[in-house]
Amino acid sequence: MSVSLQINGELYEAPNASRNLLSFIRFGAGLTGTKYGCGEGLCGACTVLVDGQPLQSCMSTVGAVAGGSITTIEGLADGGRLHPLQEAFIQESAMQCGYCIPGFIMTAAGLLAREPNPSRDVIREALSGNVCRCGTYLRIERAIQRAAQGER
Repeated sequence: MSVSLQINGELYEAPNASRNLLSFIRFGAGLTGTKYGCGEGLCGACTVLVDGQPLQSCMSTVGAVAGGSITTIEGLADGGRLHPLQEAFIQESAMQCGYCIPGFIMTAAGLLAREPNPSRDVIREALSGNVCRCGTYLRIERAIQRAAQGER
C-alpha cells in the first residue's frame, strides 16, 4: 500500500507503508543528513521532527507518520540561511566527528519549539536519548543555550 509523506515541505510517495522511515528518508528521498546509528532507538542519530516533535526514525514506519509533516536536518535551514541551532553548533565547536550532530540538532529543535528558554537540566533530560561517541556534550549543551538566547 502506497502512502504520501511530506518531508521538508515536499511530497514523496512511499510504495510500501511498512518500510522503515529512516530507510525511506535516506534512500527513497535521498536525504542523507539523517544518520543510521544503532538501529534500535538508543542513540538518537536518526532523529527527525514529525509535526515538530522529535522521533527516532529507525523505530518508525512510513505508514506510522503518513499525514504528518516531517523535518530532517536538511529542512531546518531557511533558504540559504542556517537555522540558529546550526549556527550555534558551529560557533560553539559542538561537533568533533559530526556523525551524531543532526540527531542532536533535531532533538534540540523540538525542545526549543516547546521550551524556548530551557534550563540546563531540561536540556540534559531532552538530550538523554542521544549519544555522542566523541564526548562533546558540554559544547552541545552550550550551543543549545546559545541558540535559545538568540531566539528570545
